[in-house]
Amino acid sequence: MIRPAHPAGPPPREAPIEVPVPSLVVLVGPAGSGKSTLAARLFAADEVLSSDALRAAIGGDAANQRATRPAFAVLHREVRRRLAGGRLVVVDATNVELTARRALVRLAADAGLAATAIVLALRATEVHARNLGRSGRVVPADVVDRHLAAMARLGHTPEAIATSLRNEGFAAAAVVTTPPELDALAIARSRSTHHPLSAVSDAARG
Repeated sequence: MIRPAHPAGPPPREAPIEVPVPSLVVLVGPAGSGKSTLAARLFAADEVLSSDALRAAIGGDAANQRATRPAFAVLHREVRRRLAGGRLVVVDATNVELTARRALVRLAADAGLAATAIVLALRATEVHARNLGRSGRVVPADVVDRHLAAMARLGHTPEAIATSLRNEGFAAAAVVTTPPELDALAIARSRSTHHPLSAVSDAARG
């Protein structure tokens, strides 16, 4: 079941994820879990910022880890610019580490906008199988295992993961745990000039 999580904490329900426009959407999940495929299905190409694409543009190869720091500097700068322009921005990166998520939530808070997390918390066996079946770059298994370990620190149930993310300052979170849930995931855009973000901003700056 898809479980949108809201600050007020309503019961989980199967429904599209509400995405305010403008706002920030942060995809969270290990390499190979299907984030890029999901982003391409749910969002327009000009709404998505991909860390792999930026690494490839800067370092000539999406696997070039030496390009990671400059790639994320560009990504953060572009997130800030697009949010300031009143756009919906989707960050397609693993975002499994707290520091990565915190930086993005802060950018949304600085713009006075909401940050929504979409978490792909599939089983480890499923993630590894998907990674090996990729048509493009296959990420080393030990790297995927590190991503999975970082994901585990968020919690072991959808409810625990969503709570952790709200505590980080996300206005909402949706957690999917199986391939059918991932395939069924949908969004509903809502026009919003500004989100009531005092609590979110405090958490993001904390």
